[in-house]
Amino acid sequence: MKKRIGVLTSGGDAPGMNAAVRAVARTAISKGMEVVGIKRGYNGLLNGDYFMMEKSSVSGIIKRGGTCLYTARCLEFVKPEGVLKGKERCEELGLDGIVVIGGDGSFRGAADLSAAGIPCIGIPGTIDNDIQCTEYTIGYDTALNTATEMIDKLRDTAQSHDRCSVVEVMGRKAGFIAVNVAIAVGAEAVITLERPYDLDAIAAKMIKVRNSKNGKHHFLIVVAEGVGQTENIARSLQEMTGIESRVTVLGHVQRGGSPTLRDRVIATEMGYHAVELLEQGIGNRIVGLKDGKVYDIDLQEGLAMKKPFIDDRYDIFYDTAY
Repeated sequence: MKKRIGVLTSGGDAPGMNAAVRAVARTAISKGMEVVGIKRGYNGLLNGDYFMMEKSSVSGIIKRGGTCLYTARCLEFVKPEGVLKGKERCEELGLDGIVVIGGDGSFRGAADLSAAGIPCIGIPGTIDNDIQCTEYTIGYDTALNTATEMIDKLRDTAQSHDRCSVVEVMGRKAGFIAVNVAIAVGAEAVITLERPYDLDAIAAKMIKVRNSKNGKHHFLIVVAEGVGQTENIARSLQEMTGIESRVTVLGHVQRGGSPTLRDRVIATEMGYHAVELLEQGIGNRIVGLKDGKVYDIDLQEGLAMKKPFIDDRYDIFYDTAY
């Protein structure tokens, strides 16, 4: 009897999810397995929103942002009765396992479903790059490039008007996007949750630079969304410096767009590895990147790990800033 696996995307979407779905579907079918595409995450599993996939089902999606399977958050699945209902749906479908593409919340659902007897493999898909057990998450590189491109455009208009642009980037509780983008765009300051910040010092630096012999009159401050004070930061800097300060929230544009080569390739490698695990009957694992290589780790162990902040990059930023 053929093995049959499911694949779903859950939580926030990320560029490269489609590449992972494509890899899972085509790898499994090539190995003689059947694949069920589950739409709208765990909601689709509970509510019967799924279909049988063929190789042609994923034609042309590798270059597209978003997710062809759609995504949603499922509060019902947080409850034990929701997990039990999910197990029953898997048994009705004859699933030998599920590949779950998403973030840590999605992985907690996968861990619960694995504990209930349905083998699950998690693939990290989130632009925040905040999954503890992997060096890299699908969508991160695309988000970095999108934010850099947008901020480069903002820099042009800030220079034309002698303004300070205070730009909020995504990252929820993680400052990885903020720090790397700040380096890439040559910002004057970066503000994240992980390190304390001093607005008086930032304002003093802006005034000193403006008043120097070859002073500049436009400035760029990058703020991680988790700080939650972007409007107040801009208002305070304007009051302290007299420099007009405008806020730009990049928001969900960072989740969209065609994925970069890196996101497409890594997503494909992770999807392939996930299918190999399920082919062997192995579940309750997260596929990740370690020392640049794809590997897998126990779901609970991976979720319990704490990802360190990129202190070296943060220091590099301030040592190379204006």
